Amino acid sequence: MNMLELIEKKRDGMALSQEEIAFFVDGVTRKTIPDYQISAFLMAVLWRGMTDEETKELTLSMAGSGEICDLSGIPGTKVDKHSTGGVGDKVTPILLPVVSSFGVPCVKLSGRGLGFTGGTIDKFESIQGFNTTVEPSQFREKIEKCGMLLGGQTEGLAPCDKYLYALRDVTGTVPSIPLIASSIMSKKIAGGSDAIVLDITCGSGAFMKDTESAGELARQMLAIGKLAGKPVSCVLSSMEQPLGSAVGNILEIQEVMETLSGHGREDVVTVVLTMASEMLKHTPYGKDLDSETLKERCAEKLKNGEALEKFRELLLSQGGMLDSSGNPVYVDEPFEVMTVCAHKDGYVKRCDALAVGEASCLLGAGRMEKTDMIDMGAGIKLFKKVGDPVKRGDHLYSLFTGTKNTVDDARIDEALLKMESAYEFSSEPVKPLQEILGVIS
Repeated sequence: MNMLELIEKKRDGMALSQEEIAFFVDGVTRKTIPDYQISAFLMAVLWRGMTDEETKELTLSMAGSGEICDLSGIPGTKVDKHSTGGVGDKVTPILLPVVSSFGVPCVKLSGRGLGFTGGTIDKFESIQGFNTTVEPSQFREKIEKCGMLLGGQTEGLAPCDKYLYALRDVTGTVPSIPLIASSIMSKKIAGGSDAIVLDITCGSGAFMKDTESAGELARQMLAIGKLAGKPVSCVLSSMEQPLGSAVGNILEIQEVMETLSGHGREDVVTVVLTMASEMLKHTPYGKDLDSETLKERCAEKLKNGEALEKFRELLLSQGGMLDSSGNPVYVDEPFEVMTVCAHKDGYVKRCDALAVGEASCLLGAGRMEKTDMIDMGAGIKLFKKVGDPVKRGDHLYSLFTGTKNTVDDARIDEALLKMESAYEFSSEPVKPLQEILGVIS
């Protein structure tokens, strides 16, 4: 078997066998296939696509290219959650405590942010002392301690995918849905979960810009899960505007605390309750209950403080510091640089997620290169979103940087221009955006 034959076969639209895909993944992992041939193969996949069977085989081969987390020693059904990314997405820190409060073990392996999309690991590391480096050998101890854990993905998890991901990024092959689906699912399967719930974001601030491509990605994920024997549910959620009112690491954890205290924005709560109900459906607790009943019970956990207490347990179990009031102690303090007000009366017609995310990056809240240092206190607070009425002089948004960091005035000016382009207003009432676009399972 040689790589040129595989490239030509895929170029001509033919399906590859299990053995051929295994040969490719092994060659990538052991670095016996040159980058130019890997790149040619990826482009052929982008052009010709893959069958569900091919995508499944690629997923399983990539999952098996490194270590497989064995969670069988942890009692209960382990349900993993993944989001395709967005702006202001602080769902995980709220979702885990809610689901865990029902006695469901939660093991979440997350990543860092790159570009305008925030990373869950970065958000948790904005809390003093919180340790995101958790070895698989410590999983059972952490679960027994508080019912959940949050850690970074280990270097040995699906190493083939890591290499392919880097090449896709520089060869124009990122948009291939089979490659996206196999990339996500290979890491989830290697993570050892029993079932998977995916939040597929769609819109300006997401990778999938329209519902058609988001639906096709969901279909691929479901097909992989079915063929791999892993139950999968997909929630399609809107990312036309940022989720919630805060964008930036410390600012988002502060909003997490507000939501866990029963005072969250409706859009955040809606996504959290939808994701939580789908996760619980895969467990003995929720398998015989309908979605609305599960959402009501999850909402009660936010109102009665149980989810908040579980969040505090999670922080303490992984070294996070709390003050005397039970609030997280942060590594920095957000400093308000400026607040921008509305120039006239009207209604918010658009609050573009991509522009807001790019503005937060300019302030230091995100990284454009993996080696960039994040300003944990930087970010943006939104006071008005799509559908909200505004009067002249009302606060629209505030820009923040950390007190320990200085940001060049030119970058602040550029961030301000991005934010001005993000907002569009109407003289007529505007219907609020719908957060949940569909649930497929």
